[in-house]
Amino acid sequence: MGTKAKKKSIVKNLKKASAQFSASKDDSPDFVPLEGGPARKIPKIEERENKATVLYIGRIPHGFYENEMEGFFKQFGTIKRLRIARNRKTGKSKHFGFIEFESPEVAKVVSECMHNFLLFEHLLQVYLVPPERVQPNLWKGVTHRYKPLDWVKIERKHHDKERTMEEHKKLVERIMKRDQRRRKRIEASGIDYDCPEIVGSNQPTSKKIRFDAE
Repeated sequence: MGTKAKKKSIVKNLKKASAQFSASKDDSPDFVPLEGGPARKIPKIEERENKATVLYIGRIPHGFYENEMEGFFKQFGTIKRLRIARNRKTGKSKHFGFIEFESPEVAKVVSECMHNFLLFEHLLQVYLVPPERVQPNLWKGVTHRYKPLDWVKIERKHHDKERTMEEHKKLVERIMKRDQRRRKRIEASGIDYDCPEIVGSNQPTSKKIRFDAE
């Protein structure tokens, strides 16, 4: 046998031995149970591909609203949608919201960088939301931006509305009851104070006009 043939057989045997060693290494058990029994292997966990693009953001401070959040988080990447949970009646923030980025990689970076980030004395809580847990109505009304209610105008309209005689009478009765409770509290506390009368509490009685029969 020539030198070349011997060299080829040696390389072939080395490859075969290394393949057998790697196969035996892969098949070898990882641990032996303490309670006894055959050796076992640790099951391999397949890493799922990150497809989450929606982030939950909690503990949002007062004053950090839609425009401020969009201006702050767009430094990481393109934002598709953004929503802050608000009270339906008052429109005030509930201090949590959701952001959707175009790229899953950007969303992952934001969740890792901004979790427990101190902002206006609040530690932001940022978590990735898996696609299967994103509710269909999560982005309902996302295009509607909050408009502050003019409570002065609402109360003025309620105060100045036209009332019937019965409604006005009930209103005066409620005011007089509150005034009586206030007077009793002042007397019970031992304060000698002459409370002024409420103007307009005494309503004139309607006059009855008698028509003589002709």
